[in-house]
Amino acid sequence: MAGASEPDPVSTKQQRIAELAKRAPQMGFTSLNHHLDIPWMIGAYLRTRPDGAPGVDGQTGDDYGKSLLDNLASLLERAKSGAYRAPPVRRVHIPKGPGSNETRPLGIPTLEDKVLQRAVVMALEPIYEQDFLPCSFGFRPGRSAHMALQALWDQVMALGGCWLLDVDLRKFFDTLGHRHLRALLRQRVRDGVLLRLIDKWLKAGVLEDGIVSYPEAGSPQGGVISPLLSNIYLHYVLDEWFEGEVKPRLKGRAFLVRYADDFVMGFACEEDARRVLAVLPKRLGKYGLTIHPDKTRLVPFVRPVASAGSGAGSGVPSPGSFDFLGFRHYWSRSKQGRWVVKRQTAGSRFRRAVRKIAEWCRLNRHLPIGEQYQALCLKLQGHFAYYGGVIGNVNAQSRFRYEVMRLWRKWLARRRRRGREAWDHFNRRLKVFRLPWPRAWVSPCAASP
Repeated sequence: MAGASEPDPVSTKQQRIAELAKRAPQMGFTSLNHHLDIPWMIGAYLRTRPDGAPGVDGQTGDDYGKSLLDNLASLLERAKSGAYRAPPVRRVHIPKGPGSNETRPLGIPTLEDKVLQRAVVMALEPIYEQDFLPCSFGFRPGRSAHMALQALWDQVMALGGCWLLDVDLRKFFDTLGHRHLRALLRQRVRDGVLLRLIDKWLKAGVLEDGIVSYPEAGSPQGGVISPLLSNIYLHYVLDEWFEGEVKPRLKGRAFLVRYADDFVMGFACEEDARRVLAVLPKRLGKYGLTIHPDKTRLVPFVRPVASAGSGAGSGVPSPGSFDFLGFRHYWSRSKQGRWVVKRQTAGSRFRRAVRKIAEWCRLNRHLPIGEQYQALCLKLQGHFAYYGGVIGNVNAQSRFRYEVMRLWRKWLARRRRRGREAWDHFNRRLKVFRLPWPRAWVSPCAASP
């Protein structure tokens, strides 16, 4: 039991790195790889999902774990000596949603590649967590999408409404410039071993349909290190630029909220918003990034009271709304009669979630009802966990629950020869298989659905 109270050696090393990075914000770290040892690699392995899809080598977590210490020792030696070769990433395409013709590329690295990338992330994260600004929320320890949503709500309410710049970066993860990334990394990291490894991952090929290609831009496909590299890139390109160069030149107050490559900017003054909208494409273009002209827009997100009398005749649009992180943001009155920002599940996200449920019910209607029930409960609870994380979204969640019930009934009816299943028969089943209700919702008929 005495050993249980001993500090974790990996956490102790990370804390030392973080303290040094905080004390010397301009210092470049020239020696980090000496922290990478067998305990460090074991920690990286334990932080890596062993049940993920195998990469190009076909190796699974069970295979790798049979000789774990020998495998980690070999990986560590190759990484430090420069003999490690980053294998190509296996690319597959998954539909963006049921019924959609568009696909999203998904990269699958090898398990060994994931472990080594995790080890490097564990060394770099303590440094950059001291540098990253409060406006950044995506893929950072102790931060979440709900925190980004709350920060956005607080900022808008503090301004009493604002001119909001809703920006969409076009294929950010595919266009991230390698040359710029290398230069930005060297501002804080000058360890030759780690920089060499990152460079190998940037140059690693992509295997698709038996052909290996070598993209000249983009972050490592599906890599563990990709979110950190992307945050580093946008920290220098966007966050620091906005805080250090843009805000001091504005007439009024402004804010930025960013979650990975999704971000919005708010301005108290319309003139400031239009000035930033004009220079933002130039700033991003300098680093190889572009904004989507059709999806990027300036929204007059002001209190309806402030815009009374506006309309077609005045040339000022009515108070707008916008989507961010899966939620539609709009102005509405509270129970006390005050104008407040409310949020509900964005229509596109709601429809996509319903389509996924419909597709799942269609493909799994042959399963025993008990198994279907357990799976649908998990899907509902996952949906409620995210979309129930904001106040005032209960109606959209209850509508989603109703859609799940309707679709489940529809596809269960296909198993019966007599045609569509009657609601009363379905409701009798629900007395046994009760689907969960959203949080903070008390149904008047919850006892007898």
